[in-house]
Amino acid sequence: MRSILITGCSSGIGYDAAHELKAKGWRVFATCRQEADCERLRGEGLESFTLDYADEKSIAAAVSETLKRTDGMLDALFNNGAFACPGAVEDLPRDALREIFETNLFGYHDLTRRIIPIMRAQGHGRIINCSSVLGLVGAKWRGAYVATKFAMEGLSDVMRIEMRKTGIHIILIEPGPINTLIRQNAVSHFEKWIDWKNSAHRAQYEQLRKRLYEKLRPDLFELPASAVTRVLVKALESPRPKARYYVTVPTYLMSFLRRILPIGLLDWVVSKG
Repeated sequence: MRSILITGCSSGIGYDAAHELKAKGWRVFATCRQEADCERLRGEGLESFTLDYADEKSIAAAVSETLKRTDGMLDALFNNGAFACPGAVEDLPRDALREIFETNLFGYHDLTRRIIPIMRAQGHGRIINCSSVLGLVGAKWRGAYVATKFAMEGLSDVMRIEMRKTGIHIILIEPGPINTLIRQNAVSHFEKWIDWKNSAHRAQYEQLRKRLYEKLRPDLFELPASAVTRVLVKALESPRPKARYYVTVPTYLMSFLRRILPIGLLDWVVSKG
């Protein structure tokens, strides 16, 4: 039975992927930050234990638990858990960036480094990182999240080159708008770090807060989490997986536009979105 460790499984992309891959015969280790979410997943028939990207001890314990259950083997890792901290770049304090990088980048890197020796020893493996269309182009109010995804894209590209001929595939999945809880979960980070009332962007924040607190309809081109899972299955099961997999129309469009448009024109297009 093929095995996979997935992070961020309490909801959204990770939740859908864990259930679908289990149905396809994979042995899935569905991890979450909170034990209460793990308990809920265990009640749904999944193998689940905690993994908090911001906590090195939690990462080490999760890897140890995984290997104990698989006799030291693991076929795939899906780095998925992440969060957003909305706000203008000039309003992001240093600690806000430190916090989001701990989870969205440093945690991915730490977990990946612990898994690579296992895959080297067995001669194969797939490490799939969930990036974003915001790993391809920037977007206003999303600077912190964009920075982590741009950094992840760079690390993943270099690692892919370094892992050539090892049997370990490094793969990026780049979704656009997906129906998850990332916006709702971002509210607490916005409230914690952004002093919007004293910002030069206060008027714009009034609109941003409506979007954060009062989402009334899906985003344009928004897809369900299952759209990412379908691509994840391709990345896992293809004999020759691609380096990148796009999900949603905006990702394909932005990938195309950044190749053909001058920077100023691309900035104008993105600013309208």
